[in-house]
Amino acid sequence: MTNVDEEVEPISGQVKWFDPVKGFGFVVPDSGGPDVLLHANVLRNFGQSSVADGSMIELTIQETPRGVQAVDVLSITPPEDDGTPALDDIPLADDDFALEQVPFEPSRVKWFDKAKGFGFANVFGRAEDVFVHVEVLRRSELADLQPGEAVAIRVVDGARGRMAAQVAAWDTVLRAKG
Repeated sequence: MTNVDEEVEPISGQVKWFDPVKGFGFVVPDSGGPDVLLHANVLRNFGQSSVADGSMIELTIQETPRGVQAVDVLSITPPEDDGTPALDDIPLADDDFALEQVPFEPSRVKWFDKAKGFGFANVFGRAEDVFVHVEVLRRSELADLQPGEAVAIRVVDGARGRMAAQVAAWDTVLRAKG
């Protein structure tokens, strides 16, 4: 293989779709041209296991014999919010509530169904389930969760019980603390 540094170029674009089960997805470059393959390993190197469809993303890319592929993720911006809250009973950052003051808790995904738009996780050492809504995933810059996946969640008490207000890959939270 030739010197990667000479062939890598930065681009920005929008995530067309990403399927964590398949382990890849595609990005539509802002500058036009062919879609860019985004492999799960490249996303994991950035500290995420998935990315929400419609997110804006900055990447470095490389032309390969199999097409244009992402080499590194530089930044991800979640899709624009349409202004209508999906879940009124999940507190998100506002004047009376500072989400960043709620600690991340180590958790494991029990199940999540993207088609239904929700699932559940268990905080280590606690018996009760924590409700996870797809809108919270989207705002957390994630697209999907897999059963058994280790995540960090900020849990709040909602009208229907304990609910995730933010979800992150567990290793991302560990790196931020270290």
